[in-house]
This record gives sequence, C-alpha cells and structure tokens, in this order.
Amino acid sequence: MKQKKLLYAGKAKSVYRTDEKGKLIVEFRDDITAFDGGKKDTLKNKGSYNAEVSAFFFEYLAKNGVKTHFLGMIDERHMAVRELEMIPLEVIVRNIAAGSIVRNYPFKEGMKLDPPVIVIDYKDDSRHDPMLNDDLIIALKLATPQDLKKIKKVALLVNALLVKILARQGITLVDFKIEFGKQGKTIYLGDEVSMDSMRLWDKKTGESLDKDVYRFEKGDVMETYNRVVQRITKKAKKP
Repeated sequence: MKQKKLLYAGKAKSVYRTDEKGKLIVEFRDDITAFDGGKKDTLKNKGSYNAEVSAFFFEYLAKNGVKTHFLGMIDERHMAVRELEMIPLEVIVRNIAAGSIVRNYPFKEGMKLDPPVIVIDYKDDSRHDPMLNDDLIIALKLATPQDLKKIKKVALLVNALLVKILARQGITLVDFKIEFGKQGKTIYLGDEVSMDSMRLWDKKTGESLDKDVYRFEKGDVMETYNRVVQRITKKAKKP
C-alpha cells in the first residue's frame, strides 16, 4: 500500500489516500490540543502512543463483534483503515459524571451513571460541537432512525467491552468519545480509541490517565501516556 495525496488534516491526525481503492492511511501526529484548539503543543511520541493503544483496542473490539475501520499498522504511527463516509456525530458514553456534564447539569463529579448515559454532539468546530437529540439528528439528516439505533447499540457494546478490559488493569473508564462511518450500508467504528478520546482514572488513586493531564496541567502528560500504554497493551497481552 502506497501513501498518496493528503485527504484531510485534523487537530492530531492526517488522513491520506492510497493506491488501493477503499483504503486510507491515518497518520497519528505528535500534536496535542485542548479547549477547541485553544491550547496546542507538539510532544514527542504522542502520536505513536495513541496509535498503539488505538490499534490494540480496535483488534480487541473486532474480536468481540464490533466492526471497525482498522486494517493494520504500517509502522508505529501510520494505520491502514477502510475508507468510510463519516457520520458527523461525536458519540460520548459516560459511566461516571465528570467534565462538561458536571459543568452543565446538576451532577456531582464522580457520581456513577447507571445505566451509562449516551450524549451525541454535532461534529462542527465552528459551532463548538453542540449537543443534539434524536429529533435534531434525523431532521438534519445526519443519520436515519435505523442507523441511529445501531450506533447507540454499538456504542454501548464498545463501552461494556472497554470497561471490562480496563478494569483488569486497574483503570476506570469514566467516559469516551467515538465516531462512526459507513462503507456501503455497513456502519463501522472509525477515528481512534485512545487517551485523547477517553477519560481514565486509576482505580486506587483516582489519578487522571488521559488528556486531562494536559488540559489541566496535572503533570507530565507524555509520561502518563507511556504508563497507560504499558498498562493497557503490555499487561493485557500477558496470559
């Protein structure tokens, strides 16, 4: 597979066309951002950390019945994926109240949400990713009622699987954001599943193990990401 023209450059990833139909290459860059891009830095190894964790989770989810865009790693920061028609929705699954849900609603931080809460935002930086309800999603023709039902079902399955594997490593999955796309009529999990898109807490200490370390200057974010990579990808592979 040969990398061709740049198709899209986001805040932390670049997507390239390839010489193979229906396949793209995603580059995980070392850029890190927060607060709608208001805070930006470039940190060595950040891209490879996120790529390694994303690949691990995509493989794990696929083995457990979740269709993903992941095809394989080309090197430590370049991932081969299916070309999808992305659905402009950010699907957020929350197991514990933290972040914006605490700021915007009368939840106390750390409160368990049972059952998990699904929040869906419109993926549009210019509008600051406003929250949507089902009626707005359908009215805007962002997804059909059938596709929306499928997306929510898969999001909850992904949540259950991630909660399970992370718990084994002493990590609490507080919440996470995922995106979906279609190839033909089939819906696939796309984008990434990494420390950039999840909120993770150490079960014993409550320490943040995700991008909140960068957002709120809680310590060395790359040292934290490296430890998370070791805990998730290395320990989980041991018998």
